[in-house]
Amino acid sequence: MPEAVSEEIEGLGGGEILARADSLGLVGALAAVAARSTTAPRRLAGLGVELGKILAGRSTVEPEARDWRFANRAWRDHPGFHRLAQSYLAWERVVDQVVADAELDWRTDERARFASRLVTSALSPTNFFPLNPEAVERAWETGGKSVVRGLRNLGRDVRTNHGIPRSVQPGALRVGEELALTPGAVVHRSEVCELIQYRPQTPSVYARPVVLIPPQINKYYFMDLAPGRSFVEFAVRQGFQVFVVSWRNPTSSERQWNLDVYARAALEAVRVAAEVARSATVNSIALCAGGITAAALLGHLAAAGDALVHSATFAVTLLDFAVPTMIGMFGSDAVVRNATRTSERTGVLEGSASRLLFSLLRPNDLVWNYWVNNNLLGEDPPTFDVLTWNADSTRLPAALHADFLDIFHNDSFTRRSLEVLDTPVDLAAVECDNFVVAARNDHLTAWRACYSTTQLLSGPSEFVLSSSGHIQSLVNPPGNPKMTYASGARPGPDPDQWLADAHEARGSWWDAWAAWVAPRSGDERPAPAELGAPGFPAQEPAPGLYVLES
Repeated sequence: MPEAVSEEIEGLGGGEILARADSLGLVGALAAVAARSTTAPRRLAGLGVELGKILAGRSTVEPEARDWRFANRAWRDHPGFHRLAQSYLAWERVVDQVVADAELDWRTDERARFASRLVTSALSPTNFFPLNPEAVERAWETGGKSVVRGLRNLGRDVRTNHGIPRSVQPGALRVGEELALTPGAVVHRSEVCELIQYRPQTPSVYARPVVLIPPQINKYYFMDLAPGRSFVEFAVRQGFQVFVVSWRNPTSSERQWNLDVYARAALEAVRVAAEVARSATVNSIALCAGGITAAALLGHLAAAGDALVHSATFAVTLLDFAVPTMIGMFGSDAVVRNATRTSERTGVLEGSASRLLFSLLRPNDLVWNYWVNNNLLGEDPPTFDVLTWNADSTRLPAALHADFLDIFHNDSFTRRSLEVLDTPVDLAAVECDNFVVAARNDHLTAWRACYSTTQLLSGPSEFVLSSSGHIQSLVNPPGNPKMTYASGARPGPDPDQWLADAHEARGSWWDAWAAWVAPRSGDERPAPAELGAPGFPAQEPAPGLYVLES
């Protein structure tokens, strides 16, 4: 049904004004809750009863075990802080219940939950110095030095980061020095991307190379973070010839780069990888939004009758935008129109804007956690490779942003309405074997939505469901005893039936992928002594030049 914000709040007065002012549709979603929820009075009455129990010391409200905000012992042991925590949690849960009771369509419901979560997370007592016992204790223990350091951190963030608390210490880890260290070299460079070939680390290699296509909205090296935590390093040590696309960070001068431009650049890079590896075909692996580019390219190749890609892997990639998922909340007419208008005006979608939006999807963990650490406790942000990569985001050119939003809003893959490189894209015509990975706790691309890829493609599918979240499931080296994955069942139309039939294993999906792709990688041959090939000589050493651009 149409979901324009102005329609959602029609009859409440000022709908059109609110729709224009609220670019994400959050005000309209909350107004829809207010208009359609019939349980708010009853829920509020129940909250009043619960508050009475809290004051009397008879309430059983407690934080969830994984809620870091109330881990300090004072929230349990001190009567005042304990009652404060219970009161806040009781209110927070009532807000969640009122939103759920409204029974909105799923996109509006997601926006309403997002908006209410922003409010409730911001008003947590742990975010305010006098109400945070750990911050008060730290100030007492340090003789006030933690307060001085916190104010210094806050002032720095106001001056240099729009007031948003930093998640990492700038410059603590550097690409090419502590990050992205797997040996290799650039063997191809276009205006849009570099192609990096990695040096073999085994005496023999599989004949058919693996080409990794990362998302354009982040730099590729989250798959080559550090020794022992690098998918690239892992794949090379399994005997695969590995090539990685490194996208250039565009400026407003490249505002016209659209999906066609990126698909053409990816096609060129794949052809170069095949020629350098002396193979007629390649195995592709695409991640996150890079999977949209890869899927479009596969559709183009299928329409052209070109079997260049022998097998395709998609990891945490969303191609079916009709399945409910958190990121799908922004697929309304008004939100898409406002987002497109903004990027067209500036020429790019700034990386800082997209990074903040994704952080706000999990505000307690990705915003307020650092607010408390940096500004209330006076600590420096941590030094951690994934957080360093996350802060090193890139821009999206306006044309690609518009194309992504169009695919997203119109569900172009399932409706077969997309054209790329002058050919229609019909994923049902893609018959190569495919390996689809999703993450059980993914807050961006819900696993059931990712599962739909197995139904969109015609080729034989293998589906693997990893534990943890969106990026953690990708940075998932073998050997972590806490990680598991489900696999083994044949993907049918019902994802929950697949899960019921699947087998749980301890470890990383990297191992499952390597076992799946090896028999699809051709014969083994002696590893090449040198990188590159005639016409494609080895140039700058990995990680190349484009990844260093800011």
